[in-house]
Amino acid sequence: MKTFLADVALVFGRYARQTLRSKFQILFGVLMPLLYLLFFGPLLTDLPLGARGDSWQVLVPGLLLQLALFGASFSGFAIIIEKQFGVVERLRVTPVSRLALLLGRVLRDAALFVFQSVLLVGVAVAMGLRAPVGGILIGFAFVAFLSAALAALSYALALKVDKAHEFGPVINALTMPSMLLSGLMLPIALGPAWLDVLSHFTPFRYLVDAVRAAYVGDYASTAMLYGVLMTLAFAALSVTVGTRVYRKAGA
Repeated sequence: MKTFLADVALVFGRYARQTLRSKFQILFGVLMPLLYLLFFGPLLTDLPLGARGDSWQVLVPGLLLQLALFGASFSGFAIIIEKQFGVVERLRVTPVSRLALLLGRVLRDAALFVFQSVLLVGVAVAMGLRAPVGGILIGFAFVAFLSAALAALSYALALKVDKAHEFGPVINALTMPSMLLSGLMLPIALGPAWLDVLSHFTPFRYLVDAVRAAYVGDYASTAMLYGVLMTLAFAALSVTVGTRVYRKAGA
């Protein structure tokens, strides 16, 4: 176990140092949610959104998960680049376990997107967000688990393709419907009944509802329970799939 944890820490440290050397990567990833916050958020002020809390308590949780959804889903581009430069080939001959190689990467991604989430929430507070500290921390936890899960799947997909132009369209085809059906921007209950029913087949819908419940201090709600269960199940499934692909690919 000590060796495994040391391997995870080693891989995490390697990729964390790469990230810290790229200030552009750290700050640019939060740009799209920040633009939504600055230019879309004020349009929702005082509008009846059909949910508990004010417009900021509805929008900000969605933007946090949007950050994780789009950011982590494209993490696999790094694997494609590493394959082109022979990094993956060199990793194949190391004694580090495939699970440690995966966990080191996804933990770096989770840390990155949580940091970006802190920046986003800081700006949101300056613009008028008022939410309990416990709810904000719970939101960061959801971002961490979702980022790790999506990054694991993204790396697994990247190991299956050879070119970036093959990877990008697949990710877009999966993330856009997920965003639209999960109600990231606005509560899906505002739409027609058929859309509300369809959204329940999207796992991200439960995460969005849970974080919004946390932002109004409703920690013991059904939405929170479903969100936690869905998050843990999705994370476990994603890491399992990612590890199996890593082992088969020899990465």
